[in-house]
Amino acid sequence: MNLQQFRFVRETIRRNFNLTEAARSLYTSQPGVSKAIIEFEDELGIKIFERHGKRIKGLTRPGEAVAEVIERIMREVDNLKQVSDDFARRDEGSLVIACTHAQARYLLPRVIPEFRRRFPKVHMSLAEGSPPALAQMVLHEQADVAIATETLSSTPGLLALPVYSWEHTVVVKPDHPLADQPSNKPLSIDILAQYPIVTYDHAFSGRRSIDEAFAAKQITPDIVLEAIDADVIKTYVDVGLGIGIIAGVAFDPRRDKGLVGLPVGHLFGTHHTRVAVKAGAFLRDYIYVLLEMLAPALTREVVQNAMDELQSN
Repeated sequence: MNLQQFRFVRETIRRNFNLTEAARSLYTSQPGVSKAIIEFEDELGIKIFERHGKRIKGLTRPGEAVAEVIERIMREVDNLKQVSDDFARRDEGSLVIACTHAQARYLLPRVIPEFRRRFPKVHMSLAEGSPPALAQMVLHEQADVAIATETLSSTPGLLALPVYSWEHTVVVKPDHPLADQPSNKPLSIDILAQYPIVTYDHAFSGRRSIDEAFAAKQITPDIVLEAIDADVIKTYVDVGLGIGIIAGVAFDPRRDKGLVGLPVGHLFGTHHTRVAVKAGAFLRDYIYVLLEMLAPALTREVVQNAMDELQSN
């Protein structure tokens, strides 16, 4: 058996058992991949894949165990390459940060300029998407870290660590009736339900807690527009489409002078934005620095201990 066979098996699984797609991603031929897999199965004396004719349909039960071992082996092979690169070029390389628009817009501008000052030779890329997509980017090594509020902590294979906590804010125009809401009379679900609402798409920024809060009161809110980022929500509030419900971090009274912000953490709870890396991955020095810049509590020792604990469970 050899690493090439391991790569063929892993890529076939990653490409949903499509040998043509696996071969294309590995820059080789489909018959070559098929032959290598069959030879590997013969060498092991077990069938890794379920087949229907010539088509691969899925993993056999022993194939699932083999796939786990191959994934561990290939992860360590990748780690060896990373170790070599890290010691040869400690302050240069590439860094892909997978993040939601909210993190790219409101969190990372506080971090990236200082990171660039410390590591000018590191080429940085931002890959935006939904939280489930970001998790998959890190799992499939298309990104080094992911930053989001949802999904990361519940995705197997990721180490998700807390960065900051936040609560929702309702935003309205200054002439809106809610703008004069007395501070000693907090907003309620019943009050919000009286107005059309502009808020996040279901995959973003605590939308589930918004839905659950209305459902608990057996109220169906009039959500007239869903968006993936707060800037769009604020734009449509400004043109009079409705009241907005956004992450509190996305509202700045100095910048958003045309809007009034009303805290509603008591209605929708506290949420936690996390940063995630792939479990067992070798992290280059500058990734440890990035994590600590995102949250000072995430020192190298804390991250390493969390990684060790995750792998031991």
